[in-house]
Amino acid sequence: MTADIVKKYFPNLSEKQLEQFELLFPLYTEWNEKINVISRKDIDHVMLHHVLHSLAIAKIIDFRPGTEILDVGTGGGFPGIPLAILFPECQFLLVDSIGKKIKVVEEVAKALGLLNVQAKHARAEDIDQDFEFVVSRAVTRITPFYYWVRKKISPNHFHAMRNGILYLKGGDLTEELEEFGKKHKLFDISTYFEEDFFETKKVLYVPM
Repeated sequence: MTADIVKKYFPNLSEKQLEQFELLFPLYTEWNEKINVISRKDIDHVMLHHVLHSLAIAKIIDFRPGTEILDVGTGGGFPGIPLAILFPECQFLLVDSIGKKIKVVEEVAKALGLLNVQAKHARAEDIDQDFEFVVSRAVTRITPFYYWVRKKISPNHFHAMRNGILYLKGGDLTEELEEFGKKHKLFDISTYFEEDFFETKKVLYVPM
Protein backbone atom coordinates (compact mmCIF):
# COMPACT_ATOMS: atom_id res chain seq x y z
CA MET A 1 0.00 0.00 0.00
CA THR A 2 1.49 3.29 -1.09
CA ALA A 3 1.29 6.89 0.03
CA ASP A 4 -0.84 7.81 -3.02
CA ILE A 5 -3.92 8.32 -0.84
CA VAL A 6 -1.98 10.91 1.21
CA LYS A 7 -0.56 12.59 -1.90
CA LYS A 8 -4.09 12.87 -3.31
CA TYR A 9 -5.11 15.27 -0.51
CA PHE A 10 -1.72 16.75 0.35
CA PRO A 11 -0.08 17.37 -3.03
CA ASN A 12 2.67 19.68 -1.74
CA LEU A 13 4.65 17.13 0.26
CA SER A 14 8.44 17.22 0.07
CA GLU A 15 10.39 14.20 -1.22
CA LYS A 16 11.40 13.41 2.36
CA GLN A 17 7.78 13.50 3.59
CA LEU A 18 6.66 11.26 0.72
CA GLU A 19 9.39 8.77 1.58
CA GLN A 20 8.32 8.81 5.24
CA PHE A 21 4.66 8.23 4.34
CA GLU A 22 5.71 5.40 1.97
CA LEU A 23 7.52 3.69 4.85
CA LEU A 24 4.49 3.66 7.15
CA PHE A 25 2.75 0.64 5.64
CA PRO A 26 5.77 -1.73 5.72
CA LEU A 27 6.78 -0.47 9.18
CA TYR A 28 3.35 -0.98 10.74
CA THR A 29 2.90 -4.34 8.99
CA GLU A 30 6.21 -5.52 10.45
CA TRP A 31 5.60 -4.17 13.97
CA ASN A 32 1.99 -5.35 14.05
CA GLU A 33 3.19 -8.94 13.70
CA LYS A 34 5.24 -8.53 16.89
CA ILE A 35 2.93 -6.23 18.90
CA ASN A 36 -0.70 -5.94 17.90
CA VAL A 37 -1.48 -2.20 17.72
CA ILE A 38 -3.83 -2.32 14.71
CA SER A 39 -6.48 -5.02 14.32
CA ARG A 40 -5.29 -7.80 11.99
CA LYS A 41 -8.18 -7.26 9.57
CA ASP A 42 -7.47 -3.54 9.43
CA ILE A 43 -3.72 -3.58 8.78
CA ASP A 44 -4.25 -3.66 4.98
CA HIS A 45 -6.17 -0.38 5.29
CA VAL A 46 -3.64 1.37 7.49
CA MET A 47 -3.02 4.22 5.03
CA LEU A 48 -6.72 5.08 4.70
CA HIS A 49 -8.18 4.16 8.10
CA HIS A 50 -5.29 5.33 10.26
CA VAL A 51 -2.87 7.59 8.38
CA LEU A 52 -5.29 9.66 6.29
CA HIS A 53 -7.84 9.69 9.14
CA SER A 54 -5.15 11.21 11.40
CA LEU A 55 -4.39 13.86 8.79
CA ALA A 56 -7.99 15.13 8.82
CA ILE A 57 -6.80 17.35 11.69
CA ALA A 58 -4.47 19.07 9.20
CA LYS A 59 -7.49 20.07 7.12
CA ILE A 60 -8.87 21.93 10.14
CA ILE A 61 -5.67 23.68 11.21
CA ASP A 62 -2.24 24.39 9.78
CA PHE A 63 0.01 24.11 12.83
CA ARG A 64 2.56 26.90 12.91
CA PRO A 65 6.27 26.18 13.48
CA GLY A 66 7.02 25.85 17.18
CA THR A 67 3.57 24.51 18.09
CA GLU A 68 3.63 21.86 20.84
CA ILE A 69 1.06 19.10 20.52
CA LEU A 70 0.12 16.31 22.94
CA ASP A 71 -1.35 13.08 21.50
CA VAL A 72 -3.25 11.24 24.25
CA GLY A 73 -3.88 7.50 23.99
CA THR A 74 -1.79 7.37 20.84
CA GLY A 75 -1.87 3.56 20.52
CA GLY A 76 0.61 2.79 17.74
CA GLY A 77 1.11 6.47 16.99
CA PHE A 78 -2.15 7.90 15.66
CA PRO A 79 -2.80 10.72 15.00
CA GLY A 80 0.66 11.84 16.22
CA ILE A 81 3.04 10.12 13.77
CA PRO A 82 1.30 11.20 10.52
CA LEU A 83 0.91 14.75 11.88
CA ALA A 84 4.59 14.84 12.89
CA ILE A 85 5.58 13.92 9.32
CA LEU A 86 3.35 16.68 7.96
CA PHE A 87 4.51 19.30 10.48
CA PRO A 88 8.26 18.73 10.97
CA GLU A 89 8.73 22.11 12.68
CA CYS A 90 6.24 21.28 15.46
CA GLN A 91 6.96 19.21 18.57
CA PHE A 92 4.84 16.17 19.41
CA LEU A 93 4.58 14.22 22.66
CA LEU A 94 2.76 10.90 22.17
CA VAL A 95 1.54 9.21 25.35
CA ASP A 96 -0.18 5.92 26.05
CA SER A 97 -0.79 3.97 29.24
CA ILE A 98 0.24 0.70 27.50
CA GLY A 99 4.02 0.39 27.38
CA LYS A 100 4.29 -2.01 24.42
CA LYS A 101 2.35 0.42 22.22
CA ILE A 102 4.84 3.16 23.10
CA LYS A 103 7.64 0.77 22.08
CA VAL A 104 6.09 0.62 18.59
CA VAL A 105 5.80 4.44 18.46
CA GLU A 106 9.46 4.83 19.43
CA GLU A 107 10.64 2.33 16.84
CA VAL A 108 8.50 3.77 14.03
CA ALA A 109 9.62 7.34 14.84
CA LYS A 110 13.25 6.18 14.88
CA ALA A 111 12.94 4.35 11.54
CA LEU A 112 11.40 7.48 9.98
CA GLY A 113 14.03 9.79 11.48
CA LEU A 114 11.35 11.89 13.22
CA LEU A 115 13.32 14.15 15.55
CA ASN A 116 10.16 16.06 16.53
CA VAL A 117 8.49 13.09 18.26
CA GLN A 118 8.83 12.03 21.87
CA ALA A 119 6.97 9.00 23.15
CA LYS A 120 6.12 8.39 26.79
CA HIS A 121 4.53 5.51 28.67
CA ALA A 122 2.16 7.60 30.80
CA ARG A 123 -1.41 8.67 31.40
CA ALA A 124 -2.52 12.14 30.30
CA GLU A 125 -3.02 13.17 33.93
CA ASP A 126 0.68 12.53 34.68
CA ILE A 127 2.03 14.93 32.05
CA ASP A 128 3.31 18.12 33.65
CA GLN A 129 3.68 20.40 30.64
CA ASP A 130 1.72 22.90 28.53
CA PHE A 131 0.72 22.40 24.90
CA GLU A 132 -1.08 24.54 22.36
CA PHE A 133 -3.21 21.60 21.23
CA VAL A 134 -4.21 18.16 22.46
CA VAL A 135 -5.11 15.62 19.78
CA SER A 136 -6.58 12.15 20.11
CA ARG A 137 -8.57 9.45 18.36
CA ALA A 138 -11.64 8.90 20.52
CA VAL A 139 -10.09 7.20 23.52
CA THR A 140 -13.26 7.87 25.55
CA ARG A 141 -16.27 10.19 25.71
CA ILE A 142 -15.34 13.84 25.42
CA THR A 143 -16.49 14.86 28.94
CA PRO A 144 -13.93 12.81 30.94
CA PHE A 145 -11.28 13.48 28.31
CA TYR A 146 -11.79 17.24 28.63
CA TYR A 147 -11.18 17.08 32.39
CA TRP A 148 -8.03 14.97 31.93
CA VAL A 149 -6.40 17.47 29.60
CA ARG A 150 -7.88 20.94 30.11
CA LYS A 151 -5.06 22.06 32.44
CA LYS A 152 -2.41 20.94 29.93
CA ILE A 153 -3.41 23.57 27.37
CA SER A 154 -1.32 26.73 27.18
CA PRO A 155 -3.05 30.13 27.50
CA ASN A 156 -0.65 31.57 24.88
CA HIS A 157 -2.57 31.54 21.61
CA PHE A 158 -0.74 32.14 18.32
CA HIS A 159 -3.06 30.50 15.77
CA ALA A 160 -6.25 31.90 14.25
CA MET A 161 -8.00 29.11 16.19
CA ARG A 162 -7.75 29.25 19.96
CA ASN A 163 -5.67 26.54 21.62
CA GLY A 164 -7.70 23.49 22.53
CA ILE A 165 -8.64 19.89 21.82
CA LEU A 166 -8.87 18.32 18.34
CA TYR A 167 -10.63 14.99 18.78
CA LEU A 168 -11.29 12.43 16.04
CA LYS A 169 -14.72 10.88 16.59
CA GLY A 170 -17.23 8.81 14.62
CA GLY A 171 -20.95 8.12 14.65
CA ASP A 172 -23.83 10.08 16.16
CA LEU A 173 -22.46 12.43 18.81
CA THR A 174 -25.71 14.21 19.70
CA GLU A 175 -26.18 12.70 23.15
CA GLU A 176 -22.50 12.84 24.05
CA LEU A 177 -22.22 16.52 23.13
CA GLU A 178 -25.41 17.41 25.01
CA GLU A 179 -23.90 15.80 28.10
CA PHE A 180 -20.62 17.69 27.46
CA GLY A 181 -22.37 21.06 27.30
CA LYS A 182 -19.28 23.14 26.55
CA LYS A 183 -18.46 25.30 23.56
CA HIS A 184 -17.30 23.19 20.62
CA LYS A 185 -17.35 22.89 16.85
CA LEU A 186 -17.79 19.80 14.67
CA PHE A 187 -16.10 19.36 11.30
CA ASP A 188 -17.30 16.61 8.94
CA ILE A 189 -14.26 14.80 7.55
CA SER A 190 -16.33 13.85 4.48
CA THR A 191 -16.08 17.53 3.49
CA TYR A 192 -12.34 17.01 2.94
CA PHE A 193 -11.98 13.32 2.00
CA GLU A 194 -14.34 11.60 -0.44
CA GLU A 195 -13.83 7.94 0.59
CA ASP A 196 -16.87 6.18 2.11
CA PHE A 197 -14.92 5.37 5.26
CA PHE A 198 -15.13 9.04 6.33
CA GLU A 199 -18.90 9.40 5.90
CA THR A 200 -19.66 9.47 9.64
CA LYS A 201 -16.22 10.63 10.86
CA LYS A 202 -15.71 14.02 12.46
CA VAL A 203 -13.14 16.27 14.09
CA LEU A 204 -14.48 17.70 17.33
CA TYR A 205 -12.77 20.97 18.24
CA VAL A 206 -13.03 22.29 21.80
CA PRO A 207 -11.47 25.74 22.21
CA MET A 208 -10.00 26.77 25.55
